[in-house]
Amino acid sequence: MAKKISTRRRIQIGVTQMACTANVSANRKKQMALVERAARSGAQIICTQELFCSQYFCQSEDYNCFKLAETIPGPSSKAFATLAKKHKVVIVASLFEKRASGLYHNTAIVFDADGSVAGMYRKMHIPDDPLYYEKFYFTPGDLGFKAFQTKYAKIGVLICWDQWYPEAARLTALQGAAILFYPTAIGWHPAEKAEHGRWQHESWEVIQRSHAVANGCFVAVPNRIGHEHVLGPDGKPVSTDGIEFWGQSFVAAPGGRILAKASVAEEEVLITECDLDLVDYHRTHWPFLRDRRVDAYGDLTKRFIG
Repeated sequence: MAKKISTRRRIQIGVTQMACTANVSANRKKQMALVERAARSGAQIICTQELFCSQYFCQSEDYNCFKLAETIPGPSSKAFATLAKKHKVVIVASLFEKRASGLYHNTAIVFDADGSVAGMYRKMHIPDDPLYYEKFYFTPGDLGFKAFQTKYAKIGVLICWDQWYPEAARLTALQGAAILFYPTAIGWHPAEKAEHGRWQHESWEVIQRSHAVANGCFVAVPNRIGHEHVLGPDGKPVSTDGIEFWGQSFVAAPGGRILAKASVAEEEVLITECDLDLVDYHRTHWPFLRDRRVDAYGDLTKRFIG
């Protein structure tokens, strides 16, 4: 039996931001409480921040951190499926997936409003930078870029480092996504903040707003908060400074305008109304998709053109 799709064009979306501790069950419980708060406040599609079950463990390369991963289905996916069904909401949940021994992914699951799995996305672009040593943990995604039809809207999901790549946003939008969700964990190296902090944040925000402009879609970005000092096997912090996550989760309209924005350091549930008719309006009036020269873009599949 085909799922009944809502014909309502104005929907409420929710993104959450919170601080995480080393206590996985407490983090999961807090995230579920925020999702429930969003649902009770009228949100119909709700997205979590990246890897909400734990601190951002990629600050070091530590084999013990693989114990944080869980199978799908597993404790978190079962809990959020139940939550989606209970409140009749769509939930995008970001998890550390154990696919098999030695094979792990940074994964987002989309639960439809009946609790079923509408789809799954595995992070495609994996960074390897100071305190962001993700290549040690995550296998690059092998599901490709996807748009998922849910009860309330067709949505796309990309994760953190993916947000810097226009190709990822475009390939997802081309499949009909009206909203791009980006579960995120990004912040400042405290020693660099005074000199580089402002422009780093501005660059992060403007690149994602540009995806909303170039693709004529909504963009929703939940980011974590808090200053995290992850402990190593010896019980000592793995870095002197840790990462100061900058929060400021936001939702941008198809023209790039910011509709709502959270604070730097407060735990929040950000609820925003999205008029899905604006997607068609912007794609018609700024017809970037129509005017693409697909016959001339073959070199985009090359690493470098010298």
